[in-house]
Amino acid sequence: MTMSENQRNLEAGLLLNKNRNDINECRITAVVIFSTFVSVCGSFCFGCAAGYSSVSQTGITTDLGLSVAQYSMFGSLMTFGAMFGAIFSGKVSDLIGRKGTMWFAQVFCIAGWLAIAFAPDTVWLDAGRFSTGFAVGLFSYVIPVYIAEITPKHVRGAFVFSNQLMQSCGCSLYYVIGNFVHWRNLALIGLIPCALQVVTLFFIPESPRLLGKWGRDKECKASLQLLRGDEADVSEEANAIKETMVLFDQGPKSRIMDLFQRRYAPSLVIGVGLMLLQQLSGSSGVMFYVGSVFNKGGFPSDIGSMILAAIMIPKALLGLILVEKMGRRPLLLASTSGMCLCSLLLAFSFSFRSYGMLDELTPIFTCIGVVGFISAFAVGMGALPWIIMSEIFPMNVKVSAGTIVTLANWSFSWIIAFAFNFMIEWNASGTFLIFFSICAAGIVFIYAMLPETKGRTLEDIQASLTDFLQ
Repeated sequence: MTMSENQRNLEAGLLLNKNRNDINECRITAVVIFSTFVSVCGSFCFGCAAGYSSVSQTGITTDLGLSVAQYSMFGSLMTFGAMFGAIFSGKVSDLIGRKGTMWFAQVFCIAGWLAIAFAPDTVWLDAGRFSTGFAVGLFSYVIPVYIAEITPKHVRGAFVFSNQLMQSCGCSLYYVIGNFVHWRNLALIGLIPCALQVVTLFFIPESPRLLGKWGRDKECKASLQLLRGDEADVSEEANAIKETMVLFDQGPKSRIMDLFQRRYAPSLVIGVGLMLLQQLSGSSGVMFYVGSVFNKGGFPSDIGSMILAAIMIPKALLGLILVEKMGRRPLLLASTSGMCLCSLLLAFSFSFRSYGMLDELTPIFTCIGVVGFISAFAVGMGALPWIIMSEIFPMNVKVSAGTIVTLANWSFSWIIAFAFNFMIEWNASGTFLIFFSICAAGIVFIYAMLPETKGRTLEDIQASLTDFLQ
């Protein structure tokens, strides 16, 4: 055999091995699908909790005699609890594992729903809502992280997006059945996805990346084998995880103060700015108390909730398609522009209604404005700030940056959720004019500050943000 023939055979062997590795990476097994389903049961619980406060407001205030201030406190306590859950989520998930964290979160979620269902007074009601919110804070971190760590890279984005999709499904379900089910029974129904996740978590593997971080290489490889299939060669992926973990351990540790260096200023401003825009645009208030907005505008809240439920899932799927077609920056601009226009429409609608003008049309304007606002939010501003946050911060400050940005998000979410009912009672038109102004400022902020991150390496993104200072 000649040297050229040997070289050709070697090249053919290398190509065959590469093709086998590509096939292994592209394989989507039943275990991956089932593990993702089990994890997003927590996302479904998140959606149920978010939708609950809207459809149960009339029943709770009537049965327990709550004032507007008391019910606003109840509704906002979910985001207040989530703020604390998010602070501890990273350390808890590294300490007891991704599966362990989901079990841990369900203890608080189940306790919360039971406290709400059997609450004799506002103390138990608020305690239950806070407990559910603490679970939501844990879920908001651990679920997307777990899914990203178990899925093949070519479908990672789509699988992680199922987190947002299941949140929409939970919220949609409660918008529908909340019109027919008593608020106590509605809280008991919230236990069903909790129990489903608690049981099914026994049958899914732990994250192989976390096992590698713990130094349990044999278990890491076994987890990968289960996720990729019995016939897959996982040695290369297992070695890559091990090498990455070694580099991570040898690298500099993240500290909060590192974020305030000049070179990280653009990333921090963008990350925190997008989270503030997401919440100060009024999204939490509208989602939590959408029934009040419909009633204020003269549109039946039960019909409005049904309309929202019908579009919840399709709009989540639309966001998945558009983010790959349009890119992050154009989609955020389009989403914020839609929210801006719908806020202005709602402001005019409530203004006309207060002066007794266009009484037959203002309910229709209210419905169009609310549905348009929530739809525009869902296809862009709802999910993209979280995706961009993961792309603009380098590895050495990502943990600290994630803590600050997440804390900023949940903190302002709590403020808006608490203040929204007071603002609507004060002046509904003025409230949405404020949201319109914030969305308009957000358009300028996104246009001036945000680079396009789709299809770019982290180094390229960082270089563009560094150049921004020069």
